[in-house]
Amino acid sequence: MIQENTILPNHTFNLLTSEGMNNPTTESLFVNKKVVLFAVPGAFTPTCSAAHLPGFVVLADQLKEKGVDSIICISVNDAFVMKAWGETHNASQITMLADGDGEFTKALGLGKETGVFGGFRSVRYAMIVNDMKVEKLFVEQPKEFKVSSAESVLASL
Repeated sequence: MIQENTILPNHTFNLLTSEGMNNPTTESLFVNKKVVLFAVPGAFTPTCSAAHLPGFVVLADQLKEKGVDSIICISVNDAFVMKAWGETHNASQITMLADGDGEFTKALGLGKETGVFGGFRSVRYAMIVNDMKVEKLFVEQPKEFKVSSAESVLASL
């Protein structure tokens, strides 16, 4: 599993915006920026939709006041699902990033196999990344939602 003070691995993502499909890289998203990255096991799933994403939507301005340049939500879902989920939650200040094949999640060592329930997914986590380096990492225990919340991340800034 990736650790604090480690550089993020290089990766190319899928991001669907109103202008169409883009393929940002880790470098374009994180170099010379302070970023809050949080991951969910799946878009439109109960805890992710009721608490995790909405918390970051509500606290986006406060996070940015603390020096955060961008907030990124990532999931092992496709770009179409991530865009629709973001729109459903009015997440206009959050980059809804798709890790469709799970390769970035695997490279971080933050994935899990859920079998017939959903296949390979991300564990629930958040991290503060400064210029590609993981400054703080908040990984949830299975079936918990405590340390990776927007409130927890905000308190650590």
